[in-house]
Amino acid sequence: MELTNSQIHSTTPTVIAAQQPELIVNPVTGDRMTILQSSHDGGRYTKIRFDLPPGAKGSPLHYHTNMSETFTVLKGCLEMEVGHKGNQRTLQAGESLHVPALMHHSFRNASNDWVAFTSENQPAGQFEQFIRGMFGLAIDGKVNHEGMPTNLLYFALLLKKADTILVGPPLIVQKLLVNILVWIAHQLGAEQALLKYWDNSNEK
Repeated sequence: MELTNSQIHSTTPTVIAAQQPELIVNPVTGDRMTILQSSHDGGRYTKIRFDLPPGAKGSPLHYHTNMSETFTVLKGCLEMEVGHKGNQRTLQAGESLHVPALMHHSFRNASNDWVAFTSENQPAGQFEQFIRGMFGLAIDGKVNHEGMPTNLLYFALLLKKADTILVGPPLIVQKLLVNILVWIAHQLGAEQALLKYWDNSNEK
């Protein structure tokens, strides 16, 4: 899917009024996220601020089947691939990019400075549970040096919640593998170990 010029535009960063912004730090990658709009506040969308340290790998090329994302850079430069592999975009502070469902995209911080941006996800789905789970597992030391869960059942459960398809592995194989692992996880009650990462957010 190609990116149209109308999808990238310049805007003035706005301050999001949130009653209790929640900061969570990933001790493995150094990434920080601040929940600005939780899906528990209505469920229609989530809005999260991410702060990536210099050289942060960010996210590999992927897409979502139902969810769209809007990236807005607050500080620094965010490197992105959008539409297809090799189609590079650099978003400066004040610029936004809307990525509709099914569009391939990735992001990273290739600079020597911190990058701050917001990601607005709509519909919210279970994306917030996914990202809380990823950070929570890192805090508990249950990820590898790149921040990926070492337990494949946990990883499959979180990928399912993220509505995320990785670009590269054959789609039919990827879906089959994830669905099998999710089925096994449900049979073993593996998701119970993940609930603590998002259940407490209902009280915020």
